[in-house]
Amino acid sequence: MAGIQCCENPPDLSLSSGSGCVEEIGGLQSYVSGSLDSKLGILLVSDVFGYEAPNLRNLADKVAAAGYYVVVPDFFHGDPYTPDKDLLVWLQSHGTDMGTEEAKTVIEALKVKGISAVGAAGMCWGGKVVGELAKSDDLKAIVMMHPALVTVDDIKEIKVPISILGAEVDQLSPPELVKQFEQVLLTKSDQVPSFVKIFEGVEHGWTVRYDIANKEAVKHAEEAHANMLEWFSKYVK
Repeated sequence: MAGIQCCENPPDLSLSSGSGCVEEIGGLQSYVSGSLDSKLGILLVSDVFGYEAPNLRNLADKVAAAGYYVVVPDFFHGDPYTPDKDLLVWLQSHGTDMGTEEAKTVIEALKVKGISAVGAAGMCWGGKVVGELAKSDDLKAIVMMHPALVTVDDIKEIKVPISILGAEVDQLSPPELVKQFEQVLLTKSDQVPSFVKIFEGVEHGWTVRYDIANKEAVKHAEEAHANMLEWFSKYVK
């Protein structure tokens, strides 16, 4: 997680984005998009740059347009990572264990609102969080996109359908590790459906920290987004 890749290409938070709104859910300020009428919820767990990132909020809107009620909580309580901070020091106050416990509260709040099925996707830091959540049956399915801190032992404990979208160039979850994840999942395929894909020509963070002016980068990100939506449409219902 301390690798430089998780700190590259920070989002410009001054850019306006998203058609949703911010409200408190489960005790956390959250970006919310979509309608409760769908009864299907998706929890998006950000990378270290937090819930205000424009590309992330636009992704939430895209998922909402597919028929889900989408929540992107501020797990960092107004203190996302910024390049002027020491990442290891910052992580001491923003560990994935804390994020996991707060995510459980958000999921429960969604169910109280009438959401009958919840899926989750996590990027980088968020990949570890959704992996921890998937060790119980609180979720219907998860998607990890360029995860960080996830271990083979974590994958062994996964209990819900899981999709892992990895990058060809990734210091945090290199293809060799992602392939180990895949081998573990294949041994339990009769119990836990899985989909593992390594995207060629992309680096860690490509699904949310891309330059919107770079057509090739947008294309790669949109391919991953489509894969994520396909997974949710299959299992979150």
